[in-house]
Amino acid sequence: MNVKEREIANLLRKALLQDGKMELALYEYELEEHVDYWYEGLKADCDEFVFAVTENSGDVAMVLITQEKNVYVNEEAREKLSEFWSKTYNTNIKHLIPIMAEELANDIISVNGVKTVS
Repeated sequence: MNVKEREIANLLRKALLQDGKMELALYEYELEEHVDYWYEGLKADCDEFVFAVTENSGDVAMVLITQEKNVYVNEEAREKLSEFWSKTYNTNIKHLIPIMAEELANDIISVNGVKTVS
């Protein structure tokens, strides 16, 4: 993990595991315009929900979209994701952070479609 990835991973840990503040302006700037596209992908892939995370200049933003096209932003998205993953949230996020940090360090918005196994 390079320096940029490590810095981003630390920001993601703060935002996703330590209830850090997320930025609405960053959601509006980088994520909002893609909601319909990601929703179409969710339907095509038969995902239960999709969430995307971005980082810019030390700020983090997140969106979560459900099959019903409910859109949750930032802290609300984090809360909804932790409800969906009630027993595995911390484990899953700790597993995803290095992957998300690498994508974000390469200027790729981190998008994760999720299917739940019953």
